[in-house]
Amino acid sequence: VLMITHKFREVEAFASHVSVLRRGAYVGGGKVADLDRAEMTRLMIGEGDIVPIAKRTGAKGAPVLQLANIKAVDRSGFQSIRIDSLSVHAGEITGIAGISGNGQFELVELLTGQRQKESGEMWVQGEALMGDRDQEYRLNIKIIPEEPLKNACAPDMSVQDNLAFRNFDRDKSGRGRFTLNGGAIAANAADLIKAFKIKTSSPDIPISSLSGGNIQRAVLARELSGDVDLLIVANPCFGLDISAVAQIRSRLIAARNKGTAILLLSEDLDEILELSDRICVMSEGALVYETAAIEADIATIGAHMAG
Repeated sequence: VLMITHKFREVEAFASHVSVLRRGAYVGGGKVADLDRAEMTRLMIGEGDIVPIAKRTGAKGAPVLQLANIKAVDRSGFQSIRIDSLSVHAGEITGIAGISGNGQFELVELLTGQRQKESGEMWVQGEALMGDRDQEYRLNIKIIPEEPLKNACAPDMSVQDNLAFRNFDRDKSGRGRFTLNGGAIAANAADLIKAFKIKTSSPDIPISSLSGGNIQRAVLARELSGDVDLLIVANPCFGLDISAVAQIRSRLIAARNKGTAILLLSEDLDEILELSDRICVMSEGALVYETAAIEADIATIGAHMAG
């Protein structure tokens, strides 16, 4: 059996021997029993340090996102999405756990204006959520969807243009503008590339030429720049290396500590448990279970995920 994974837990549970690849080359390995996690981490990322997860600070605030009695048809057209009640508060990460195909994709589409609801209400800061770009700008709603190159980028456009999608048509005061400011777009890209450690040979190359981790960093940089009152994020670390995962998760906790309300949808239960303050389980299109993360029981959550 050949198993390819980023997770130490899976290596330790199932493998007898491990080989570590970094940047396309074999860099070490051996018997799993002879290697600890610190050694495997060093092999995976080199001599650099992993960014530590930020500590949680602050208290939960008022509700920012609220859903009530939502019904919609899923992508198959045969199953319904049913959200009786869901709220996400300022300074809180609400995690939605679930096996792929149980309505998480459709929930993100509902919140971003890509899927029409049949009934029910959605509010952000007391205002009906429409999912359009102007409202997202006005209410400081940011989105990091699943598969960012496909759903959050224009692959053939440059890194700096993709980083400017939120503000290219507005001046510093937030008013609309009718001509592009090339200098401002370049300066914005330089600042974000440095702050989020995006590895790119040039801000002018197509964003599709970046690695998966750096594409994710770029989208995260764009969506977390400026004020963020509500962040909707789906599978933010899927397929990324351990260093990129640590950086992205630390950024999410830091945003939460600043008062951002974060709705996190992930098929990675470890990620949900590590990041969430409150956990909901989605199964067959409905929210079927809720618990405070500090009281979460993996077996109970898994039973609800499996229906």
